[in-house]
Amino acid sequence: MTSRFFIFGAGYSARAFAGARADRPVGFAGTTRSHEKADALARAGIEPLHFNGKTLSPDLVAALKETTHLVVSIAPDEGGDPVLAATAGRLAGLAPKLRWLGYLSTVGVYGDHGGDWVDETSECRPVSGRSRQRVRAERAWLDFGQETGVATALLRLSGIYGPGRNAFVNLRNGTAKRLVKPGQVFNRIHVADIAGALWRLADDGQGGVFNVTDDLPAPPQDVVAHAAALMNVEAPPEIPFASAQLSPMARSFYGENKRVSNAAIKAAGYRFRYPDYRAALDGMWADGSWAGDGEGDARSPIKRF
Repeated sequence: MTSRFFIFGAGYSARAFAGARADRPVGFAGTTRSHEKADALARAGIEPLHFNGKTLSPDLVAALKETTHLVVSIAPDEGGDPVLAATAGRLAGLAPKLRWLGYLSTVGVYGDHGGDWVDETSECRPVSGRSRQRVRAERAWLDFGQETGVATALLRLSGIYGPGRNAFVNLRNGTAKRLVKPGQVFNRIHVADIAGALWRLADDGQGGVFNVTDDLPAPPQDVVAHAAALMNVEAPPEIPFASAQLSPMARSFYGENKRVSNAAIKAAGYRFRYPDYRAALDGMWADGSWAGDGEGDARSPIKRF
């Protein structure tokens, strides 16, 4: 049976996902709110469809009818998950061939654990409003899977980076900072590994909850220093977190401190291409892929550092 993938929110990671298996006879359709980004999706081998976040166009409904695998990469809002809201309980009927669903969430649902290790069984303690919305969306998608029998995988992602969006780019642009908050660590994930984990789960039809994150939670200032050393440039000076001028959103990230385990996705059979930031930065610097193509190289998965 030919697989047909539909991606709600076909952005950075989704383009990487499609590009990672360009050799396979798989069809892709994906949504964007921006007509200007339609060409980028087409170049990545994804049939572009417009979704305004509220209603389904006839073209979108037609694509869902043939969908076997669904990836949802749209953030929820105060009204809940936009896809579930737009389909109003009709998704199973709109996509009668659907056999697997992947929902891209965030490790932010765990909230703050004081630097301790967390895994998929750990308590979710969301701090920010956006993380509380994610927890509700996760529950809604798990309920959908249970009610319909569609294998549903939740992928909780840590800070995403890759070609075009990384510490090298920030150093080149003069925007890199080394904020130091004692004891603070973050996990990260190269977008190629998001694509790889999605394919592993989709190919096997596996459902469940999976942290998709690297092996090495580390202080953010160490990442910038490593990139600067590879570039042979001086790292920016360290800035104490207490005196840093940050937006409320940026400051909220530093209010959550945890080390995230990736044992479950490894047990599901996935092996990381970039197990930590050092391996990723070393590789991107060596092969020159770090620069990307402005918004990110669709051939080599990406997003935020």
